[in-house]
Amino acid sequence: MKSSPKTNAVSRRSIIQSVLGVAGMSTMVLPERSYAASPPPFQGYGKVKITRLETFLVKPRWIFLKVHTDAGVTGLGEPLLEGRALTIQTAIKEIEPYLIGKDPRQVVHHWQAIYRHAFYRGGPILTSALSGIDHALWDIKGKLLNVPVYELLGGPTRDRVRVYGRASTPDDMKKRKAEGYTVIKTGVAKQNPANIVENPKFIKYAVDNFASLREAGGDDMDIAIDFHGSISPQLAKVLIKELEPFKPMFIEEPCQAQNVDTMVDIARGTHLPIATGERIFTKWGFREILEKGAASIVQPDLCHAGGITEGRIIAGMAEAYYVPIAPHNPMGPISLAVGLNLAASVPNFLVQEQVTLGEGYLKNPFKLQKDGTVMIPQGPGLGIELDEAQLKDKIGHDWKNPETYNALDGSVVDW
Repeated sequence: MKSSPKTNAVSRRSIIQSVLGVAGMSTMVLPERSYAASPPPFQGYGKVKITRLETFLVKPRWIFLKVHTDAGVTGLGEPLLEGRALTIQTAIKEIEPYLIGKDPRQVVHHWQAIYRHAFYRGGPILTSALSGIDHALWDIKGKLLNVPVYELLGGPTRDRVRVYGRASTPDDMKKRKAEGYTVIKTGVAKQNPANIVENPKFIKYAVDNFASLREAGGDDMDIAIDFHGSISPQLAKVLIKELEPFKPMFIEEPCQAQNVDTMVDIARGTHLPIATGERIFTKWGFREILEKGAASIVQPDLCHAGGITEGRIIAGMAEAYYVPIAPHNPMGPISLAVGLNLAASVPNFLVQEQVTLGEGYLKNPFKLQKDGTVMIPQGPGLGIELDEAQLKDKIGHDWKNPETYNALDGSVVDW
């Protein structure tokens, strides 16, 4: 005999009440330990405090930052802005009062406070100073927990990181290949700064130089070419078309990146990957580039764009657009360690720029492997330790940005 709907309803209610162990859903009582009774945010924090921030200029053109704590743990960062070293030192000195006495482990909280309390947000000076501080705070956090930074970001997605060297001549290319590099970056070969529109001789010289690098490196060498934002959009289109047969890995900064729509126009005119990002700051700066498809490779500079905290967010945004990251880094070994930790923790990594593996700066420099990679750091924090003895003769510099002018009329040109 079939049960009536009413009987079934009672039966289901009885089962629910039995499982919950309460008289009825309408009289259910929350456990004594409810959300309202949860401990306040950051409970247990405050036991470690920042005591001071120390910056020093390091040859050839870098700034190293040390964030000291009362726990005896020091964090390292590299808050560089090329040609504005003294300005960055001053910016960090202005931020220091906020950090003194704070717990360094509240990394994201401090990032938000430093960035948003400035009122006039962003820009190369603030975000470069903030980036170096962010490096150091992650370094401290990793050291206190005795794990690499990439473990704090979800663990490694790879055990090694592909890096690239530089070459401008066929001989350079052969040397880099013998050293083990499988990726090389070069610039646009030119005898004089480029005019807005150039003649066939200029185009031929630049293309022939790249062709010679392709011949010396072979088809198994990835060769990227950096226009460095010093080529006009009008000339960039012509150069890119002529370079297409030689299959560059990517075209970097085909023009200045501030006008995203101009970059979109260039990107749509070629099948070659367009890369940009070294002069773009924070997630807000990369949003429009990704949304409009202005680049198919993004190159956040982790010394400028907001550090590890922001770099991880930018990588996540890029992943949603099937865009890889290739962190920009013409800086020192701390910056490289930062890039390696980020590269280890994200799925959409392509290649890491570097100009030094740390010889003469680190106690244990990174080593280029035979396959053109560097192994991810194994030590806590950023996984590096400065060699103070070797640094003594490298302290101090007065590096300035090059000043370039048109040879014909003396007008200012990009370098």
